[in-house]
Amino acid sequence: MFNTMKVLAYLETLDGNLKKTAFEAITAAKQISSSVVGLVVDATGSTNTAAAGEYGLAECVVASHDLLAKQSTAALAATIAQVAEQEGADVVLLPASSTGKEVAARLAVRLQAGYVPDVTAISVSGDNLLLTHPVYAGKARATMTITTTKKVVSIRPNVFTPKKADATTVATKTFTPTLSDAHTKATVQSVARATGKLDVAEADIIVSGGRGLKGPEHFHLVEEAAKVFGAAVGASRAVVDAGWRPHSEQVGQTGKTVSPTLYIACGISGAVQHLAGMSSSKVIVAINKDKDAPIFQIADYGIVGDVFEVLPKFTEKAKAFVQQH
Repeated sequence: MFNTMKVLAYLETLDGNLKKTAFEAITAAKQISSSVVGLVVDATGSTNTAAAGEYGLAECVVASHDLLAKQSTAALAATIAQVAEQEGADVVLLPASSTGKEVAARLAVRLQAGYVPDVTAISVSGDNLLLTHPVYAGKARATMTITTTKKVVSIRPNVFTPKKADATTVATKTFTPTLSDAHTKATVQSVARATGKLDVAEADIIVSGGRGLKGPEHFHLVEEAAKVFGAAVGASRAVVDAGWRPHSEQVGQTGKTVSPTLYIACGISGAVQHLAGMSSSKVIVAINKDKDAPIFQIADYGIVGDVFEVLPKFTEKAKAFVQQH
């Protein structure tokens, strides 16, 4: 472990609370060093950071500024860079969420740092960080090192399972970044969130449907299975492009990259872009009537059969199991 390397972990928030990705970032950062500082960026500075103490975080910087309310990526990158400089951070670690992906590259330029995205494994060897991430649309894994003094790393959500540690009180300090209107030339005007639904990017279990369902009227089969498992509903690109499901549910290279504990693919053949977005799932179950479908090449369990016959029976069996346990 790098005891001399200081890590700044960017902690994402939602409605004044830390998101699951924040705890994953703390867990990943602690694999690099024992010297970890959290960073919360909040326009009002009102986020509750106490929960981070359950995962062993002792220090946290809360950065706030009126201009951050505009949700500008440039302003966020500038803020993180300024905190990194103030804290003397050697590594800045962010989640590879939609925001993290957009900010990380900007941040690397500001810090003149090397950057490895979408990391799925971290280890330390001598004076080097060994960072593993998917390449060739998830068909292979590459392990890389960063040779620059400053380093930026983004981690794939749901890969670094949050690990609780001895509870500690989080010592927080405030920071006011130097921002101007030049940092807010591009801003977020509004954010539409699906209410009452689990986000596929953060869900531990996902049930996804593809073109094999033949129409939006049949997606209730996927929704019923998801309800039994307490899972999020996902969809393939073809389904979203056809207007059957919202883009927020799309799993794949052009949608959301997911790494749940359990991924159930229903009527999904397994196009390359879809596999790239879910191949790091811990357990994959595939239901498809085509025994040669690419999805079976990466599935841990495969069921060759008509999804309209298999999925209802699968759901009933799962429901009975849940009720018994």
